[in-house]
Amino acid sequence: MRWIGLALACVLAASAAELRVGTAAVRITPPQGAAMSGYYYNRAAEGVHDDLYAKAVVLESGGRKAGMVACDVSGLPREIIDAARRAIDAGGVLRGADVMISATHSHTGPVILAGRTRYNLQGGMLRITQEYAESLPGRIAESIRLAGAALQPANAAAVIGREPSLTFNRRYLMKDGTVGWNPGKLNPNIVRPAGPIDPAVPVVYFEGSGGKPLAAYVNYAMHLDTVGGMEYSADYAYTLSKLLGAVKGPDMLTLFTIGCAGNLNHIDVSTRAPQKGHGEAARIGTVLAAEVLKAMRRLEPVEAGSLRVRSEMLRLPLPEIRPADVEWARKVTPLFGKPNAAPFMDLVRAFKIMDVAARNGEPLEAEVQVITLGKRLAWVGLPGEIFTELGMAIKNASPFEFTVIAELANGSLGYVPDRKAYPEGAYEPESTRCGAGSGEMMVDAATRLLVTLHTAKD
Repeated sequence: MRWIGLALACVLAASAAELRVGTAAVRITPPQGAAMSGYYYNRAAEGVHDDLYAKAVVLESGGRKAGMVACDVSGLPREIIDAARRAIDAGGVLRGADVMISATHSHTGPVILAGRTRYNLQGGMLRITQEYAESLPGRIAESIRLAGAALQPANAAAVIGREPSLTFNRRYLMKDGTVGWNPGKLNPNIVRPAGPIDPAVPVVYFEGSGGKPLAAYVNYAMHLDTVGGMEYSADYAYTLSKLLGAVKGPDMLTLFTIGCAGNLNHIDVSTRAPQKGHGEAARIGTVLAAEVLKAMRRLEPVEAGSLRVRSEMLRLPLPEIRPADVEWARKVTPLFGKPNAAPFMDLVRAFKIMDVAARNGEPLEAEVQVITLGKRLAWVGLPGEIFTELGMAIKNASPFEFTVIAELANGSLGYVPDRKAYPEGAYEPESTRCGAGSGEMMVDAATRLLVTLHTAKD
């Protein structure tokens, strides 16, 4: 399948010398005995359904370089990001600060131990999990080194597909006036979703000389909590990558990032049909791959132009907690890591309270990063599980025609609701470590960076 006509080929040929692209994938599947992440209790993997990877794309244009890495894990603490960037600096391919490092948010990946954790790991599981976390920054840096060594002349094109049938807002207005979180299939008390979805499927496609497929960067706003079980898996991103490779060739890298999906998941409450397991992940990955392939027929060229990277560090306010809250939470924390040891929301509140109390009033640091290529294409990295309303606000304000937002990039702060959600309550506002207005601060910072880079001159 050719994605460009003769006229488009001529346009891209003019810019091919300006852009070089390299790709790489480094296996990051944990060893046997490491802890699995995603929930509020300890579990050890019993096998590997599909390997996990750190997938990297390095861009070079006009003598400048930038990189993007997506890892098949639930989240990457800032300590891991900092260590990976130091290792990238030492590798000499490009500056670590010019690399956006994100997590796909697969709930069937490993626990990444760094800083505070809700997992009370012990013995061999603790040792193996610690050793894995210590090795991960080097593997991330290795993916960048390999991608940098594979740089070759390339063309870029982009398109925004649309897939509204897979993702659902998991917060619902209930008949009693409250907002419920995952209230259950066919629940008669559901009135309507409490917020929107973002059906956009941004695709950035890189092609080498002779039309050789190099990489497809795919983004979609929906939680990767489809599989469950005790096997390591990249969730629906695995099937997406496998099917795109079957069409475009096994040498093409599919780099998937999760969009702003803090309040979105795959659960359709209007049907009784079960939605868990590898079959459901394969269904979702297949539907998403089909939309990507359909959208690729409408790809538009992105001339290389200037490659720019800019970040802004924010200091986010903390939620208010009382001394009585801390006393209560201390009684719950010994139960962390044990299945069904306490009501779920008690575990959520207790861990949040102890996390916030440990900061002694020190605001959270959050990096908002933007990478732009020319005047049409921009990537935005946000370090948390961002409510979709916030991501849509950034897209609407962006002067770039193609604006791709990767959440859980350059850190993992937990949930970042919009201001409206805080008084509504339910899981995400109860869990968040940042105070009301933090999400809007990220929107403002991302918009500032996008506008600044769009108007910048060489």
